[in-house]
Amino acid sequence: MSGPPLRLTATPSQTIGPFFHFGLADDVALGCLVRPDTKGDRIRLSMQVLDGDGLPVSDAMLELWQADADGRHVRPNDPAALLSAPGFCGFGRLATDDTGMSTFDTIRPGRIVDPDGRVHASHVDVCVFARGLLRQLYTRVYFEGDPDLDTDVVLALVPSDRKSTLIARPAGDAVWRFEIRLQGEAETVFFDL
Repeated sequence: MSGPPLRLTATPSQTIGPFFHFGLADDVALGCLVRPDTKGDRIRLSMQVLDGDGLPVSDAMLELWQADADGRHVRPNDPAALLSAPGFCGFGRLATDDTGMSTFDTIRPGRIVDPDGRVHASHVDVCVFARGLLRQLYTRVYFEGDPDLDTDVVLALVPSDRKSTLIARPAGDAVWRFEIRLQGEAETVFFDL
């Protein structure tokens, strides 16, 4: 059979997915936010996306943004910010694999003090794209044992029985594990932005 090669394209009738694997997130380099010379404590953040039945979502995409080790966000249009954190981009994007996992190589972000003097504990902002969602979901990943958790201004808004859904836990040497549950028991807290 001959003819032009088959081209896969997303159609407007689809919601947010499931076309990420060949359209937006096939470059595994987008999961590395650091170079060897990046300042800060290197970590590996492994996130798993699960559906309402606790089954892995194998065709989701995760985007993350985070501050550098000093608590500053790198902005590509700000040369001074780029110079203050050489080798660190602060942004990553990966599709989930067959087990619903995405793993990012990054650094532990520093705590942030906003212009009003309020403390934001070390965290990573995450955006979830997945089939069946009419729009993306936003959440935060905090780190178990962080002494700033009790004073974080965003975490203070979350009911105490739901805060655990925003906490990554250690899973080995410099490895942190975080589950994103889209619905059901222990559903992750998502923020309306």
